[in-house]
Amino acid sequence: MEESSLAKLVAAFLISTCAVFSCTTLAQAAAPAPQGASGEQDIPGTSPANSPPGAPIAPDWAYPGTSSRIQVGPPSDFHRAPRVSNTRIGVFDGQADVGAALTSGHATYQAGKYTITSAGYNVWYTRDEFRYLFKKMSGDVSLAADIAYPNPAGYGDRKAVLIIRQSLDDDAKEALVALHGGGMIHLAQRPAKGIRISDMEYRIGSRGGLPGGASPDSLVTLDAKRLGIEKNGDKISLWVSEQGEPMHQFGAPITLHLDGPFYVGIGFVSHLPTTLDTAELSNVVLDNVAGKVR
Repeated sequence: MEESSLAKLVAAFLISTCAVFSCTTLAQAAAPAPQGASGEQDIPGTSPANSPPGAPIAPDWAYPGTSSRIQVGPPSDFHRAPRVSNTRIGVFDGQADVGAALTSGHATYQAGKYTITSAGYNVWYTRDEFRYLFKKMSGDVSLAADIAYPNPAGYGDRKAVLIIRQSLDDDAKEALVALHGGGMIHLAQRPAKGIRISDMEYRIGSRGGLPGGASPDSLVTLDAKRLGIEKNGDKISLWVSEQGEPMHQFGAPITLHLDGPFYVGIGFVSHLPTTLDTAELSNVVLDNVAGKVR
């Protein structure tokens, strides 16, 4: 077969195959998907140009990835001291803007619900920016909360978090569990001060078992109803209630030693360095013992 005829045959096959399976080109398939490539660059606050009027300008590295740029971590010597309020809120001793995001956060507690509003570029890399409600504790810990996002249009990588941290420094050693705005959950750790976060990530979905799909074959993301974190000695584990069932351990624990007293609490980050968003955490259980995540 002549080369031109073979090329036409291959092209026709690719076109027909992509029409059935909505596939990308080989070049697109081989390239890693940039962060934020799903249109999230249109969410206010993802760049200086589309931030709210009067919003401060953050360093370029602090803005999330888009279809044309990949977010990177902060410079190794970049730090901000926390803004701390030691006024009690619910079961917590106080609250802080860890990493001192350029737009200050705040939190309220009413009728068993913590409403946490925060900017901040992320809880990740070698330092964090988020609003944190904390209690100083030692020993074993059980912490759990229902999590909801009142604004459905927030950035997909925003995080409501349950965190055990060695200090309020932005680069502190820590272990955390999180529910992302896009539904992903994870168990993560910063194994030493100033080290980049590592994690295990879980995405839960259903075909035909949850409402919202265009067909029974559509994959529908499940947003876990409730998350928990347990510290049992140096073992720290993720606990989940997917749809209101009793909480169960999810995945393997991590091993991380923390010297007491350390900080335990709940928090939120919008993943937008100067733009506020909100998470609601309710039915919070906090016990100074393992085995009480519920």
